[in-house]
Amino acid sequence: MAQRRRSRSSVKKGKKGSGWFRGNIYAVMVLKLLLMLVLLFLSRILFYLINLGYFSSLSFTEAFRIFMIGLRFDLSALLIFNAPFILMNVIPFKFRYRRGYQIVANIFYYTFNIIALMGNFIDSIYFRFTLKRTTADIFQYLGVGGDFDKLIPQFLRDFWYVAIIFVVFIGLLVWIATRFRVSPPAKQHKGADPGFYLVNILLFLVIGGLAVIGIRGGLQLRPISLVTAGHYTTAKNVPLLLNTPFALVKTFRHETLKEVSWFRKEKELEKVYTPVHPASDKAFRPLNVMIIIMESFSREHIGSMNRSLEDGRYQGFTPFMDSLIRQGFYFDAFANGKTSIQGIPAILSGIPSLMNESLIQSNYATSRFTSIAGLLKPKGYTTAFFHGGTNGTMGFDAYTRMVGFDRYFGRSEYHNEKDYDGKWGIRDEEFFQFTAQTLNTLGQPFVAALFSLSSHHPYYVPGKYANVLRKGKLPIQQSIMYSDQSLREFFHTIQHMPWYKNTLFVITADHTSEGYYPYYQTDIGQYAIPLLFFQPGDELKGRSTLVAQQTDILPSVMDYLGYDKPYVAYGSSLFDTTAPHFSVHYISGLYGLIKDNHYIEFDGDRVTSLYDLRGDPLLKNNLVTSDKVTRDKASEFLKAYIQQYNNRIIENRLTLDQ
Repeated sequence: MAQRRRSRSSVKKGKKGSGWFRGNIYAVMVLKLLLMLVLLFLSRILFYLINLGYFSSLSFTEAFRIFMIGLRFDLSALLIFNAPFILMNVIPFKFRYRRGYQIVANIFYYTFNIIALMGNFIDSIYFRFTLKRTTADIFQYLGVGGDFDKLIPQFLRDFWYVAIIFVVFIGLLVWIATRFRVSPPAKQHKGADPGFYLVNILLFLVIGGLAVIGIRGGLQLRPISLVTAGHYTTAKNVPLLLNTPFALVKTFRHETLKEVSWFRKEKELEKVYTPVHPASDKAFRPLNVMIIIMESFSREHIGSMNRSLEDGRYQGFTPFMDSLIRQGFYFDAFANGKTSIQGIPAILSGIPSLMNESLIQSNYATSRFTSIAGLLKPKGYTTAFFHGGTNGTMGFDAYTRMVGFDRYFGRSEYHNEKDYDGKWGIRDEEFFQFTAQTLNTLGQPFVAALFSLSSHHPYYVPGKYANVLRKGKLPIQQSIMYSDQSLREFFHTIQHMPWYKNTLFVITADHTSEGYYPYYQTDIGQYAIPLLFFQPGDELKGRSTLVAQQTDILPSVMDYLGYDKPYVAYGSSLFDTTAPHFSVHYISGLYGLIKDNHYIEFDGDRVTSLYDLRGDPLLKNNLVTSDKVTRDKASEFLKAYIQQYNNRIIENRLTLDQ
């Protein structure tokens, strides 16, 4: 008996002495998480080395900076994938020390972390085919019968060494992690133990709070997302900064586009519609470009564009905009979406958001696409974006950085909180003046965008104007007058600046506000916005009857300047009367197309509505069954547009320099 007791004692002692570290449950958990963080970091280095040709323009310093910043995204992914493991270890009960319980916790640890590493390893190869980190749309691709059953064996044959390295990583994960073992507290109390529970409840709350902060990526306004990477590097290098598990989690259950093939042959498709714009044959003019985007400036608020309302007595709420329209070239345009985050990329990048979420919030936020700044910067242009909102609002700072705007001026850069409106950011009056003075310091030529904010709910108007500016039938309209006055003062300031006469101004809205009059409540009127091109002292004047949309702005500016390279934009130059002129939007599963004095709605399979806008502007008479010729012609064009949009975005073909 004594010999048997000694044998059992020896076994226990041997177990206790095994491993590199055996002790506190929190220390073991942290060591295991740090191990996985190191492996994620090393897998990013492997991703870089395997795709070194693509990232060859990166200096060592820049690559190292991206690796360091990437740790923020690694940490977020690590905490998301290890949430069950962390919870099981910090739950403040003594049964967490039981052997069976720890086995289950470790199963979660190994399973989820192997999946996370697998994502990074797969992308180290698959990246060359997509030029982006894999997002959750991959599951849709698998679900509709993709070729992965054929591709995976081929990948394993062609890139066998990656599979071997992956096995080595998993071996290291398991071998090292098993060396960290939990031991129960030295002193075990029977029954209630107030001290144990008090300490561990506090630790549960602290660790839980830190985990939430880590998952969010910090204490900033919004949790980090794919587009956040645009804060730190260009679109080309975003995949190096991100990691695949983060990209998968952040896009899971997000809407994805479906690849379509209504046109089997590319040449057949391009005959109907192509977003590729050829190089101009005109001499390039290095004019400054100033795009002014007025928050919620529906066409309904523009007095000079609504002379028939109220039996000709309608004044509108934009007296300065009315005066400027008489000096420029004006279009009755349509927004491509209903939100600012849809409107900004449509205006600046020439790409609409033909899904319920914005392109820059979607699975495709890190795809390569450019903007007016990205196209003109190689021409020596200085690039800047101005928005008085709190930095980080709707990810505009990240998006603009990613598409070529080198400088961002927001609430933080304004440096004067006394002009904060208490809700959204710096008041238009003061921020417009700040923009004017800052523009005067930029080198010429420059391309800049200014996005207003005061005409956003709750429609802030400074007290000194409360009884000066008219109110209207809609709550927004007094704030529209305030923003219009801010625009007047902006032009009054800049007209004396040396760059003023050498500048093309483009003024439009990000989207519409709610409508009051019947037309502005229709399916097309709710997208109606103004669009004005103005160059001081130039003959660019008049009012066009062409259909215009936000995505026409980029190609129109490029045409006006004489841009000498081809590019992608989902609109037409409004200075080219031979180009197709139309407007497209998407909402609640329906595509809308305005073209050739008709409006159709398409659900992805068939045309559901057709209206003749010449005699039926309020869309009362659906001609979908009676005018088949017009229906089929419009349907063919819209299908070509959708196919060019969906497939190019899915295949990451939004630029021509890949």
